[in-house]
Amino acid sequence: MTKNNKTVLSLGAHPDDAEFFCTGTLALLRQKGWDVHIATMTPGDCGTVQYSREEISKIRRAEAAKAAGILDGTYHCLECGDIFILYDRPSLLKAIELMRKVKPAIVFTTSPSDYMVDHEMASKLAQTACFACGVVNVETPGAEPFEPIPHLYYMDPVEEKDKFGTGIKAGTIVDITGVMDTKEKMLCCHESQRHWLMTHHGMDEYVNMMKKSGEKRGREIKSRFAEGFRQHLGHAYPQDNILKAELGDLVHIT
Repeated sequence: MTKNNKTVLSLGAHPDDAEFFCTGTLALLRQKGWDVHIATMTPGDCGTVQYSREEISKIRRAEAAKAAGILDGTYHCLECGDIFILYDRPSLLKAIELMRKVKPAIVFTTSPSDYMVDHEMASKLAQTACFACGVVNVETPGAEPFEPIPHLYYMDPVEEKDKFGTGIKAGTIVDITGVMDTKEKMLCCHESQRHWLMTHHGMDEYVNMMKKSGEKRGREIKSRFAEGFRQHLGHAYPQDNILKAELGDLVHIT
């Protein structure tokens, strides 16, 4: 991987995870010339009360690809199952192989503590996949190891709170006001989820939920809309804040 690598990957649990919590920042990076990849561990095969697993999977893969296309990006699905994302060898190998093929300099993933375990498992898988990118004895035929470890950022959990209800403080907040229209357009590609959320969650505010989250983070930096992240700063991971370096005054360190 070259020093000037400008590839960013979002690895979430389900289609629309990125659109809720990081596509504003992806859009800003795209404006700076970054190549965008959006991946999900599952095709969202349980996000329906209307369709079979096969039918909704096909629908949601197409919705996710359409959304990624708005940023001239690429969508990847690792074909695990909703509710059954596991931190196991097969899932890790899928995630590591994806990392090695994409070779991102920045990775966004779901929160380590969130309202559902799928998000937490995707987070753990992304963390290890980043670390294992250069571990040569982990074999992924056709996808060669690379260094260095990507910069890893955790997206906000749903409602900006962990599974105990404690509010999460974002260490990095990105002002996305200027690209909010793009973020909304990408979320609206996921048309199948409006009906699902109305039935399962009792919520007919698919876009409004996303905007309320953006407004909440925005108020912290006196802007209209923002996205919050926490950077993984454990041993061996990059310690510099590449988002601040790339996006300048749009990034606020708290």
